[in-house]
Amino acid sequence: MHAIVLLSGGLDSTTVATHAVRQGHDVRGLSIGYGQRHLRELKSARAVAERLGIPLLEVDASFYAGLASFSSLTSEGIAVPENRDFERMAEEIPNTYVPLRNTFFVTLAAAALESWMLDLIENQGANPAALEAGIFVGANAIDYSGYPDCRPEFYEAVTRVLQLGSKLGTAYGVPIAIEAPIITMSKAEIAAYGTEIGAPLELTWSCYAGLEWPCGACDSCELRAAGFAAAGIPDPALAVR
Repeated sequence: MHAIVLLSGGLDSTTVATHAVRQGHDVRGLSIGYGQRHLRELKSARAVAERLGIPLLEVDASFYAGLASFSSLTSEGIAVPENRDFERMAEEIPNTYVPLRNTFFVTLAAAALESWMLDLIENQGANPAALEAGIFVGANAIDYSGYPDCRPEFYEAVTRVLQLGSKLGTAYGVPIAIEAPIITMSKAEIAAYGTEIGAPLELTWSCYAGLEWPCGACDSCELRAAGFAAAGIPDPALAVR
């Protein structure tokens, strides 16, 4: 399969990128700067891509922060939630939700993937019937902060949209699949699986606070810490900083 992996540099996307590489796919990474306060994650994405030996396309979409401004990740005027218990996290969609971010990200990935496939077909003579195209995402609907665009039904709907709205799907019959291999895993299972397949988890970054060291208090830091603790695995990213 020719695959684009949405690579943020975090635990989930790094595990998924490693999974795609270990499965033998022809993988390219896509990292998106969307004006997020935690730009530090982009540095991790570069390091992960280099370690995995995959090309990384970096996109400057910082304008998106101005459009999707009602989020603590894109607006300095909105505080990132801290020190919340897991029950409270599950009760609401937090202000770290960025309006339609995953819809935007998947669209960018699909454009890059379709361009890659069309070049193979129309310029290099590849047989469409022999091609498989996929977008790998690190979405997780379990042990997460309740984002609506991390649910399986969201990706099922978007997959249908990509099929209907792409030349690749309508003219050549090559569907753009969305692969979300960890979407039903707990954070503990993700930590264990990433460790098992040799994902470079020591290079990853999950914190929302925009600091040079994980804050330990935001939802993402708390969920990550709880996941590694439940898996009985020390967080390798903390050991190297």
